[in-house]
Amino acid sequence: MSDFERVIEHPFRPDVTVATVVCRDQRFLIVEETVRGARVLNQPAGHLEADESLIDAARRETLEETGWEVEPLAFLGTYQWTSPGGSAFLRFAFVAEATHHHPERPLDVGIEQALWLTRDEIAEQYARLRSPLVLSVIDDYLRDIRHPLSALRWVAA
Repeated sequence: MSDFERVIEHPFRPDVTVATVVCRDQRFLIVEETVRGARVLNQPAGHLEADESLIDAARRETLEETGWEVEPLAFLGTYQWTSPGGSAFLRFAFVAEATHHHPERPLDVGIEQALWLTRDEIAEQYARLRSPLVLSVIDDYLRDIRHPLSALRWVAA
């Protein structure tokens, strides 16, 4: 089988995800979630849905997983990661401001709770992070990396 035939038969299709960094008083909004029976920590994050902009996906995922409405302020960056099991991810990370909390709103299935943790508290639990992207994104935020939201374009049909 040629390389071309192999690519056609098994095209590379990473999962496209969004993540939101929300910081208040030196604490980051983090979710504790159950994934394959283990409790892990992550930013509010999830998959891009059809007919949805990346920015809208970041708003939606944060609300669904934490009960917080947020306003994206900046684009932090794009992160590529392959899990030990071989799943590939392309994460678009945003910096956002928490604007309104809905404590009565039920959280997504699998989300145990939303937490506000410092960078050190998150780093101390490195083994519990859903992926190394969690801390990478926070560290880039702390390095003051910011790109304008206009760097992302959504062209609707």
